[in-house]
Amino acid sequence: MRNRRVRINKILRHSVIENTFSIDDFIYPLFVVHGNGVKKEIRSLKGVYHFSIDEILKECKELISLNIRKVLLFGVISKEQKDAQGSECLSSDSLIAQAIKAIKNEFEDDIFVISDLCFCEYTSHGHCGILDDKQVVHNDKTLKISTKQALIHASAGVDMIAPSGMMDNIVSSLREALDSNGYEYLPIMSYSTKFASVYYEPFREVANSTPSFGDRRSYQMSVANGMEALNESLQDEIQGADILMVKPALSFLDVIKDIKQNCSLPLAVYNVSGEYAMLKSVQNSFDYERLLFETMISFKRAGADIIISYHTKEIANILKTKEVKDIL
Repeated sequence: MRNRRVRINKILRHSVIENTFSIDDFIYPLFVVHGNGVKKEIRSLKGVYHFSIDEILKECKELISLNIRKVLLFGVISKEQKDAQGSECLSSDSLIAQAIKAIKNEFEDDIFVISDLCFCEYTSHGHCGILDDKQVVHNDKTLKISTKQALIHASAGVDMIAPSGMMDNIVSSLREALDSNGYEYLPIMSYSTKFASVYYEPFREVANSTPSFGDRRSYQMSVANGMEALNESLQDEIQGADILMVKPALSFLDVIKDIKQNCSLPLAVYNVSGEYAMLKSVQNSFDYERLLFETMISFKRAGADIIISYHTKEIANILKTKEVKDIL
């Protein structure tokens, strides 16, 4: 055997490449805040910004020019606007609803808007739902307000909903509510396997969502559990999810592969803030383009169909002049 026969010649080597990606595989997260003329870089995430709605429209125009057509929208509000139930996001005039309407009115089908559906950005305590008398998130009460939030997003014109709170039976609850209110064709991208990970730390500055007490280990998954991770995604597939997700991505390639081999749905991965910050921190010490593309191809090789990443814009700019196979 001489396996190098297909590696010696560059043209042949490129023709047998097993995995690649295009900008169509990516979703770009965006963070909307109240106000006008706001475009403020986030200290812990170089190149990631808080945008007011007028500025987010400018950003979407630039994304279209880069052929980035899918965004994942997060609302970020001030401490004074938060309460124990996250009431701000339960209004038809909420920040996230206004942002969805503005983007869809301006760009219609040129931008596919996905809304993150959760409460941690909106609650005064920073947890992902309503607390019971023991200060633990009450699963079923949270499901009720989650369906209300989903219907507000749907009415605003969102293209897909992404519930991220890891509540049991969230997908079936949302699917029933959407179907019974005439939104039977609105897809759900479930955060089906979301770990209680330290890799989220920079995001908590982005979204002002650090819990005021305790942590999220009673509802997010233990990073040590692989079989449970698969079971979570299998359950969401049964409940009616249209796309599954693993979050974070880089430390959980084995989980991505297990889910891809055992589920029939498209699979997304979230290349989270901590992973982004690590790569950016060594940008001047490596061949950065190769490091970046090698990381992305690892997600594809493990089985990801979709990559949610803060790197999306810089990848799009690289792909304007280069091909993936030339960098790898």
